[in-house]
Amino acid sequence: MTVTVLVVDDHPMYREGLATAVAAAPALTVVGEAADGVEAVEQVARLNPDVVLMDLHMPRLNGIDATRQIVEAGPTAVVVLTMLDGDDSVFAAMRAGARGYLLKGADRGEIVGAIESAARGGVVFSSGIASRVLEFFAAGPGPNALAPFPELTDREREVLDLVARGLTNAEIAKRLFLSAKTVRNHVSNVFGKLQVAGRAEAVAQARDAGLGSD
Repeated sequence: MTVTVLVVDDHPMYREGLATAVAAAPALTVVGEAADGVEAVEQVARLNPDVVLMDLHMPRLNGIDATRQIVEAGPTAVVVLTMLDGDDSVFAAMRAGARGYLLKGADRGEIVGAIESAARGGVVFSSGIASRVLEFFAAGPGPNALAPFPELTDREREVLDLVARGLTNAEIAKRLFLSAKTVRNHVSNVFGKLQVAGRAEAVAQARDAGLGSD
């Protein structure tokens, strides 16, 4: 069985080198490359690869949101390959449906093995990541470990939740006992971190993640 792979990374030289390394594996075929999450979603719809090798920090649409869209759309598996090793990123990727999480610096054998495992329905983590995931489930989750949008602060997430409920900035300021200027700053920060153009896009993402409802 040949596994078809889409390689997604915003650094052209790294992406091309990675695609070459993956394509050298006998059982893998690279069917395309993408430079950001938007291209990744479009390429998956067009090429229907078995596995996407996904970076996280990218322009336009980050890897977490791209993973979520890809997993929701169909059978393609996603394996994250990133420099981000924080718990927030790991658990956000898991929540989005990723079937693997590797750190850049993994050798070719580890990457190829993770792709092949994900194609068979398995879940693979880099060794350091795997031990932390096991510890997490052994100890039980903290209050914010699986909170949506881990890139947001608690206050920004709270503001986004109220935006998704349809409150205006003035109403949010009154609800949270903040100044209107402070709320505007929080909303602006949220839009920047979510890479959205305005309120409607932010509300759509927030509601998809379960915010904005009782």
